[in-house]
Amino acid sequence: MPLAIERLELSSFRNYESFRLDDLGSLTIFVGPNAVGKTNLIEALQLVTACLSFRHPKAEHLIREGDRMACVDARVTGSDRLLDVRMTAEPGKKRFFLNGKPKRPGDLRGTLPSVVFTPDDLNLVKSGMSHRRTALDDLGSQLSANHQVIRRDYENVVRHKNALLRDDASDDLVWSINQMVVTVGAQLTCYRSALFAKLSRHLKQAYAQISSSSEELECVYVPSWEADEESVRPCQHGCEPIGRDQARELMERRLEELGGQERARRRSLVGPHADRIEFFIQGRNASVFGSQGQQRSVVLAWKLAEVRLIKEILGQRPVLLLDDVMSELDADRRNQLVGFMEDSVQVFITTTTPEYFTDDVMARALVVKLGKGGVSRETLC
Repeated sequence: MPLAIERLELSSFRNYESFRLDDLGSLTIFVGPNAVGKTNLIEALQLVTACLSFRHPKAEHLIREGDRMACVDARVTGSDRLLDVRMTAEPGKKRFFLNGKPKRPGDLRGTLPSVVFTPDDLNLVKSGMSHRRTALDDLGSQLSANHQVIRRDYENVVRHKNALLRDDASDDLVWSINQMVVTVGAQLTCYRSALFAKLSRHLKQAYAQISSSSEELECVYVPSWEADEESVRPCQHGCEPIGRDQARELMERRLEELGGQERARRRSLVGPHADRIEFFIQGRNASVFGSQGQQRSVVLAWKLAEVRLIKEILGQRPVLLLDDVMSELDADRRNQLVGFMEDSVQVFITTTTPEYFTDDVMARALVVKLGKGGVSRETLC
């Protein structure tokens, strides 16, 4: 039996003084009006699974006003295992525990991974590249502790380099930091491109299912040393992983070419922070030419691909967290998502109305009604 969350308990977390749910099954639906704390529950679940939050808050933002510390506890069972996962937040720091023992987030991630889908994710295709890079890195951080370490190190290096460029540092100092950009950046590029090559296989398959194979999706990872955005075509790049030596050589060359521009613009222009992820439908860039329906199908396919890749690599079914996305999808895409929920994945959903779900779905769900008057369990089948 795969690992799953059996109990969730909050203390002084966001708007909750206390909250507890026991005997959680495969499907839980949180129903309530806006501003009652539904999204806070999704965030709490993500913190004790992925050890991160899609809101990227400071620790003190997680603490209920007037209190000193917030706690989120989850009891996880399955495969003859019983795990107690805890996250505590105090001003300036978050801490994680497994069965009462302190754990670094990198050591805890992957125990019970999760995939979160929020309304903001629906902008994945039409918004800036940073959203796509973050989505890929957040996935990689759950699959590999090294991915998160390299990501953090690279972000620190680029932050330092940008500070040097703003301060008109000497050529020697900039050359020195560029060596670090190349060393750490090439490693992150390798991690990302290898991960995206695996993800894209599932992404294309999921999109074909959503579009009934009537359209073909191509996915491209474009490193910062490649040509400008207008010249990118799916046939140029494909999704093959990039080797570290190749990445180092091409990054070094591009840094030399753009050294003057970096000085003039006072910011780093070369490295994984400037890489791009592109989607093409029938050979046309989806962010430019795709309809809203096509763009949302790509996003839905991305989320389903994350679930499938986590199962493939870790051998563990992730928890699927859906925050008020049913209202943002049309009937066909809602049906695609509901159909996927039956694939032995534990699912938590927030919604303002249960009307988006069939009677069959509601019959097997634990429905938790949230409101100003409190919390009530309605159904458990």
